[in-house]
Amino acid sequence: MGFAQHADFHRALALAGQLADASRAIARSHFRRPMAVEQKPDHSPVTVADRAIETELRRMIRAQFPAHGIQGEEFGGETGGEFSWILDPIDGTRSFISGFPLFGSLIALLHGDRPVLGVIEIPATGERWIGCSGLPTSFDGEPARASACDRIEQARVYTTTPDEFQGDDRRRFDSLSRRAAMRRFGGD
Repeated sequence: MGFAQHADFHRALALAGQLADASRAIARSHFRRPMAVEQKPDHSPVTVADRAIETELRRMIRAQFPAHGIQGEEFGGETGGEFSWILDPIDGTRSFISGFPLFGSLIALLHGDRPVLGVIEIPATGERWIGCSGLPTSFDGEPARASACDRIEQARVYTTTPDEFQGDDRRRFDSLSRRAAMRRFGGD
């Protein structure tokens, strides 16, 4: 049975949209405003906005689905029943901090260890992708699709930075990406 046939499907899908709406509102209230930045033990940055978003999303999930587990980037995990929500309140915190609008909130729902629902919310631009097991992926409510490109020479290659690649991997990436129609770098 696909998730679209599950008894809680419509409630979970509605909640996912509400979580994305809340994330958007909180992120926008902090974006391009002065804020303290702390370093987590892994040396990645965290802001009050990261924590405020995750706190609110956890509250909303517990109100609708108290038996579900929640795993968040900022506050760790809480085990639950057969379903677990996975939260990254601000994916791209460095972009968020620097005022670059390409950061997002990532929200997923797992059934056991299988993803059945995922949302990518881009608060600064107001864009949203929703993928759900058994349904077509949507972008702002319309069907999303991949490029019809079938050759590297037609492709657009986009990554944070080629500096992430070392040694042979760097040479392979450089060789492949230079054959593409376009190379772009930036963001997180």
